[in-house]
Amino acid sequence: MKYSVQIVGVGGQGVLLASMVIGNAAMKAGYDVAMSEVHGMAQRGGSVLSTVRFGDNVTSPLEAVGGANLLMGFEPAETARSLGLCNKDTAVLMNLDPVLPSSVAAGFDTYPEIDDIVKAVRAVVPKLITIRATDLAVEAGKAVAANAVMIGAVAAAKGFPLEKELLLDTLLETVPGKFVDLNRKAFELGHDYYIKNMS
Repeated sequence: MKYSVQIVGVGGQGVLLASMVIGNAAMKAGYDVAMSEVHGMAQRGGSVLSTVRFGDNVTSPLEAVGGANLLMGFEPAETARSLGLCNKDTAVLMNLDPVLPSSVAAGFDTYPEIDDIVKAVRAVVPKLITIRATDLAVEAGKAVAANAVMIGAVAAAKGFPLEKELLLDTLLETVPGKFVDLNRKAFELGHDYYIKNMS
């Protein structure tokens, strides 16, 4: 078995924390793990891509084009931009809450309509689940916990090889102690959302 997760978003969204949690959980499960990260030009606001591959005899984090089993898209436009990593059987979890580039915030550019992004993504990957992870994180207590919402949702995904409790325990070990309750709640909200919307 080999399983490949591509995680995309922008700086400051917790993409690298999510990849660390999945990678560490996979190691605890006894799998070989390989990870790589690509950061954009800006620490906050630039594109971030992280690859986590795990399974038997995994030696390289590099994945063939279109080889992702799962794409976690923390930001809608970044998700659409990363569809080359997918094939028609790739499961995609996409956060619908955009992070507006500075050019959009300044009024020089416009951000695409979210509905148009969803249609474009679904045309390539039918197995698309959309989630308002930032809204659920705010419900849990803080917007910064959106990555915990995303990890919780993935834990509920059919065919994802890592157990829910293993992912949750690894997440709670990774975050600072004062954020444990926030992240636990955010994880459970993401998990429940996925189950409810896939049933």
